[in-house]
Amino acid sequence: MSTNPVCEVTDVQLSFGEVKALNGVSFSIQGAELFAVIGPNGAGKTSIFNVLSGVYRPQQGSVTFGGESILGGRPHRIAKRGMARTFQNIELFENLTVVDNLMMGRHHHLNYHWWEAIYWWGRARSSELANRRRVEEIIDFLEIEGYRDQPVGMLPYGIQKRIELGRALAMEPKLLLLDEPVAGMNAEETEDMARFILDIRSELKIPMILVEHDMGLVMDLADRVMAMDFGTPLVTGAPEEVQSNPDVIRAYLGPMSEAAAAAVADGAPEEAP
Repeated sequence: MSTNPVCEVTDVQLSFGEVKALNGVSFSIQGAELFAVIGPNGAGKTSIFNVLSGVYRPQQGSVTFGGESILGGRPHRIAKRGMARTFQNIELFENLTVVDNLMMGRHHHLNYHWWEAIYWWGRARSSELANRRRVEEIIDFLEIEGYRDQPVGMLPYGIQKRIELGRALAMEPKLLLLDEPVAGMNAEETEDMARFILDIRSELKIPMILVEHDMGLVMDLADRVMAMDFGTPLVTGAPEEVQSNPDVIRAYLGPMSEAAAAAVADGAPEEAP
């Protein structure tokens, strides 16, 4: 079995003027791993996603995806290679139905010319039907059958977050970037999303990078965790190892006595500030 990483980031440095957003960031994603990135606000978590997806180009370092460099690649080209992303702030088409929003994720898989679409024949018809079948599978997978024909803007927030995830899955990604998938959710919605993330890993075998403030969720789901502060990685390892690291505790809670730090390590914080 191949041990080549799905994605590899090596010594990435990203600056905006005098502000260093990322400083020596390195990690790799193997197999169907769920890799989490944590840190306080401003730690550089979203900057990592923007580098991976081609929105930012770092001044130094390398990024490979599927064994090929993607530095300097345009976002739509990187997406076409198989990298999909959800967003912290929902980026759906509110006036379109659930089905139509999910079909947006299939645009890379539509393989026909405009004149075939006009007459709805040949490849246009067969491709459209095949892609709609795939969308229906995602609707079943995420248990949103009851909302399929409703405008997204009329749906509950938690369902909209699920549809955002579904659109990313519709791309059939080789790597899935999850940017705070449970932000703003209540406890029940968070549990549902956690279950779907686990199903993506176990059933669909899609490797994922998760950025999330909910430490309970991260520690329950992640295979490995990288903690960051002010753009610099502090430690990368198993969740329990990262959770009890003194540097991580200080980054989240500020200077504190050794006794207080030890107490937090024993019952680590469930949520970042």
